[in-house]
Amino acid sequence: MTDILNDESLDRLFRAARTHNVWRDEPVGDVLLQAIYDLAKMAPTSANCQPMRLLFVRSPDAKARLKPHLSDGNVDKTMAAPVTVIVGYDLKFYDELPRLFPHTDARAWFAGNDAKILETAFRNGSLQGAYLMIAARALGLDVGAMSGFDTAGVDAEFFAGTSIKSNFLCNLGYGDPGKLHERAPRPDFDDFCQIL
Repeated sequence: MTDILNDESLDRLFRAARTHNVWRDEPVGDVLLQAIYDLAKMAPTSANCQPMRLLFVRSPDAKARLKPHLSDGNVDKTMAAPVTVIVGYDLKFYDELPRLFPHTDARAWFAGNDAKILETAFRNGSLQGAYLMIAARALGLDVGAMSGFDTAGVDAEFFAGTSIKSNFLCNLGYGDPGKLHERAPRPDFDDFCQIL
């Protein structure tokens, strides 16, 4: 791949993309959610470990279950969003490695090593969550990622009895551009980067 995306595409994914907090009343259908996942799953994870697990919270009943676990500042925007994704990671991801990384016994790298399991699941699940947001933007949705919620409460409500832990939440839908704040500053390359 040597072609550079055009400016319109780069703007949609990064330069003009914003974190939305106010949503238009437009539904997000199953086909679009599946298409977002189908794009995000193609991006790289170490040893193709794919630890991200997604729970798309869309129905009024599911939103009501999520609401008590949200920080006060996240309640209104989350209840108004067409979909809220609970982006989780599976601490048993390595059981899928014989299928996902079949050319070696990658499962043995993790089995019994809790620290390595947690580090790998969290790191790669976070990467996949970022890929998910880029995929959503690429397919025309706006996003609003959040970390203001009770992870233990969400895990007990939605992932009880599983090996899945919640990482962050992300609202998906069609944002109202008229309700955006001014874009916060971004640091220059020399502020935070070095080339050695």
